[in-house]
Amino acid sequence: MVDLLPVTLALLSGLAFVYLLLKHFAKEGCPSKLPHGNMGWPICGETLGFLKSHKSNSMGTFLEEHCSRYGKVFKSHLFGSPTIVSCDHELNMFILQNEGKLFPVDYPKPMHQILGKFSLLLVSGDLHKKLRNTIISFIRASKSEPKFLHCVENLSLSTIESWGGRKEVAFYKEAKRFTLNAMLKHLLNIDPEEPLASKILEEFETYIKGFVSLPLRIPGTTCFKAIKARVRLTSIFKEILAERLKGDAGPAEGADCLNVILSKQNLSDEERVSIVMDLLFGGYETTAKLISLIVYFLGQAPYSFEKLKEEHQAVRKIKKDGEPLNLEDYMKMEFTNNVIYEAMRYGNVVKFLHRKALQDVKFKDFVIPSGWKVLPVLSSSHFDPTLHENPQEFNPWRWNGNATSKKVLPFGGGPRLCPGADVAKVEISFFLHHLVLNYRWKTKADECPLALPYVEFTRGLLLEIEPTEKSFGRNPL
Repeated sequence: MVDLLPVTLALLSGLAFVYLLLKHFAKEGCPSKLPHGNMGWPICGETLGFLKSHKSNSMGTFLEEHCSRYGKVFKSHLFGSPTIVSCDHELNMFILQNEGKLFPVDYPKPMHQILGKFSLLLVSGDLHKKLRNTIISFIRASKSEPKFLHCVENLSLSTIESWGGRKEVAFYKEAKRFTLNAMLKHLLNIDPEEPLASKILEEFETYIKGFVSLPLRIPGTTCFKAIKARVRLTSIFKEILAERLKGDAGPAEGADCLNVILSKQNLSDEERVSIVMDLLFGGYETTAKLISLIVYFLGQAPYSFEKLKEEHQAVRKIKKDGEPLNLEDYMKMEFTNNVIYEAMRYGNVVKFLHRKALQDVKFKDFVIPSGWKVLPVLSSSHFDPTLHENPQEFNPWRWNGNATSKKVLPFGGGPRLCPGADVAKVEISFFLHHLVLNYRWKTKADECPLALPYVEFTRGLLLEIEPTEKSFGRNPL
């Protein structure tokens, strides 16, 4: 007698799958005039394909194939929600400019627990304006403050001098060490040698990894560990805040960020901690990634390297031996600024943003439905041949004039334009000044920046370094 059990089980499994599939598409509602696309599998949709790693100086096969098949705007199912993905520069600009009206932020729920409810990435309205204004007031003061500029230059020199006698450097680790030390000193007046600096670095590394993981709050997952790391970091920063309040120095004294934050009486302790976390995240992680991208691209662009070196030689030539850099020197670094922007365009520290449609929005011939997730892919316009000549080429000269700046979104846009961009550029410029005057380097053939989706150098960006014939020593600061 034929055993019908396996056949019955297979039939039931098939019917259950079809039922879930039909239920999945019925749930989306699929209003008319939607962009073309594929909703993928039930529950997970196309999330795994969307998050598949690829070179950060490319769109990746998922977006390339979908744009080729469906157009620059397509529907999908990502991060547990029906989604409109935009690789259209015009639509992305529209989304960013209408962030407070039509497209609020919409990060997955577990991300809220990683970021905290007062993160600048999540809050909106008057609260967003209050927290952002506090950060901007600190950033503006920092950019021209001699103490901050000297701190950045000293840390740049100490980092580079530590390579003496070495033939190889794991640069990504060095860049993170430099940016973290700069931010800890400037934000909280913590010296790099203090044990607390190492503890914060360890916890922050765990915290950061949550941003590039699947948003699953399950014990043992990267996301879960990141949430716990944030709890511990919050405890550390609250303790520092409490100690500062009990100290002899009043909130208005000193030059670090915490004293500036404490002087703002309209902030709660949770809001103050969140500001520190946001500044540390932007000033440490994203700045380190950007410096690493610049060094990687310069290692493969000799003409850009020589032009950059000539600019910094000219800056150093008019200064006395050992004289520190100042804001006027920074303002002369025009090609350096081009290099920074081109690395952001070509390397894409931030690939996409999480948004949500508050109402049905008509764009061209289709409708973005109310309640759907919207993902503006910022990197898409950076590789658009209709916007840029030879977009797959690292070319800092394309930034001469204002034409390119209108076609890219390296620091985001709209009311959420990165508030710390100016300070990041100062840090990078000072570091590059001493780097290009002291060293040449080569990148490994099999090394490349990967979008995971945030940029990572999985091999650490190992460089072969060689000191230049003439280098400039430490400034007597």
